[in-house]
Amino acid sequence: MTLRRASLLVYMALSSTAVMADKLANIERITTTATRSVGSATPLPFVISTVSQQQLALIAPTHIEQVLKQIAGANVQHGNGQEYLPALRSPVLSGAGACGGILTTEDGIALRAAGFCNINELFEAHTEMAERIEVLKGPGSALYGSNAVHGVINVITPDSTQDRGFAGLDLGSFGYKRAKFQQGHDMGDSGIGISASVTRDSGYRDDESVEQEKLSLRYRLETDDLAVMSGLTFTHLDQQTAGFIEGFESYKDRDVAQSNAYPDAFRSAQALRVWSQFTWQDERNTLVLTPYFRDQNMTFFKHFLPGTPLEENAQTGAGIQSLWRYQEDENIQIELGFDSEYTQATMLQYQQNPTQGSAFLVATVPQGKHYDYEVASSLYAPFFNLQWQWQALSIDVGARFEHLSYDYENNMQAGRNRDDGTPCAMGGCRYSRPQSSENSFSTWSPKLGLSMVLNDNNVLYSNLSKGYRAPQASELYQLERKQTVADLAPETASNLEIGLKGNIAALSYILSAYTMDKKQVIFRDSDFFTINDGQSSHRGVEVEFEYAINLDWQIRFAGTHAKHKYESDQQLGEINIKGNEMDTAPRNIANVQLNWQPSDTINTSLEWHHVSRYFTDAENRHEYEGHQLLNVRVNWQPTAQLSLTLRINNLADTAYADRADYTSFSGDRYFPGKPRHLAMTMQYSW
Repeated sequence: MTLRRASLLVYMALSSTAVMADKLANIERITTTATRSVGSATPLPFVISTVSQQQLALIAPTHIEQVLKQIAGANVQHGNGQEYLPALRSPVLSGAGACGGILTTEDGIALRAAGFCNINELFEAHTEMAERIEVLKGPGSALYGSNAVHGVINVITPDSTQDRGFAGLDLGSFGYKRAKFQQGHDMGDSGIGISASVTRDSGYRDDESVEQEKLSLRYRLETDDLAVMSGLTFTHLDQQTAGFIEGFESYKDRDVAQSNAYPDAFRSAQALRVWSQFTWQDERNTLVLTPYFRDQNMTFFKHFLPGTPLEENAQTGAGIQSLWRYQEDENIQIELGFDSEYTQATMLQYQQNPTQGSAFLVATVPQGKHYDYEVASSLYAPFFNLQWQWQALSIDVGARFEHLSYDYENNMQAGRNRDDGTPCAMGGCRYSRPQSSENSFSTWSPKLGLSMVLNDNNVLYSNLSKGYRAPQASELYQLERKQTVADLAPETASNLEIGLKGNIAALSYILSAYTMDKKQVIFRDSDFFTINDGQSSHRGVEVEFEYAINLDWQIRFAGTHAKHKYESDQQLGEINIKGNEMDTAPRNIANVQLNWQPSDTINTSLEWHHVSRYFTDAENRHEYEGHQLLNVRVNWQPTAQLSLTLRINNLADTAYADRADYTSFSGDRYFPGKPRHLAMTMQYSW
């Protein structure tokens, strides 16, 4: 067995998402998501799972869903094009403001301002060129505030400032094409680099397509006292969108699955983020300042609403993250920080054509403007964290206070009239606009974590924490029917987690169990009022492990068993849903990868992904049967510079639904999954 091959197998056995006491301490020191800089050497009392650069290269994902299925507890449902709905220790989140349940970031900076998230916002991160993707599960850190209820998904872009680069080309079924390029220039104490990707996809379904371009720039400067890393990411998306298909198990009919009843639907979006991280460090002190700027706009056709209106939204803002870390000695570390940002956002929803459908819809959904408003928001958040190592026990205690304020200006007549002020028949117009106002929200989020080193390679941990999210602007200012004011408070989540993580011989593992109770959950009731007196419970067990069977074979597993339930009285028709399982929340999800390396230059992977049945309505009357998928990947590296990868997705050609849903208006509806399809990657490095 060659030295190179043996080294690779040792790496695969040791570089899992598990945490290994002493060795993991070094890994956690560079975990961006956990520390926002080089940080603590003590074991962390929460779980961060990682999809590495090597895994990303083998997957060559065309969508973020293909990556996050490697993470226990994650369940991202692909919609169409680059759209998706996320879940992380939760049911799949949908509806206005639901995106506030999971914080999505790139290089530790939120993709959107705290009150203006978008459920699809991960398409604005440069995942195609990511160095790795880290997922923090649960509200376990004081570094992140509003929206980090169920966790954080952090896309980490590469340091492209070294003297190396590559060019790659992806080709796949249904007209998929993607070109990638990266080049850096190292000038000693400084460097500059560029990463770019261009995607063209004509799509599997009728009248769908994706055109997407992404660009990332990096600049590095190092002196005796100061290290500066700066980054820029620009993304642009033009997408022709295919909507739901309707009818019970219609995804099993290939002709229906390929059809598109909404050929005019589209999404056009662009986003720019610029940041610089300044780091000063001496023997005991580290100071990190990260100013950033965001600018985003998006227009999309809301084909899922009566009258199919257009929405135009935009936001521009700037902020700063700050962190001071003091190392008293090898046992005590103190962190203090202050985060702040200011954002100006606009939203316009208008309908170009008269509504089609029932007499009620025609009367209550008028042509013209529905909403037109501006919001200025400001946020500030001081926080602290203390880590104390006492013999084998590590104590981690911290808290964050966050204040978010909105200054809302309505540019239309308040109420539920047409845009010209005339009333709608049949009780009034569907859309209601509140008066101009100011709203503010303040929340504490404490946390306490314990880690016990059992031996050189295994750690027992637990944490008690509180997460929260402020009401989103869409929940406060996009009202319906008779509601004129949304009197909302932040959603809160109380979380208790216990787990074991480490390494036993060739096995690396994480075993965790959690219980979370959410209160003041924001939802739209049967009267179409946006309220937040909901409650829900979330209980789960997760397992992630890697096991090197021998020098040629390795197995990786990520699985979860969870129950998510409604815990408050809510009447839907004649049914009180208290005690029901939440819709779109499969109890069991598993991902298994069997890797085989028959030679130094060939690496293969067989992936099995299982999603169990789940209810598609809150009444628990309708359900989706679940599915199982097989994927195969083969990588061949004929030279040190050239790499070729072949992927066959949905090897068994299974008819399945990426997303299943039920509504009283349309019945069962689905986003159908793709049949068997192939993709090939050619990459040359220098």
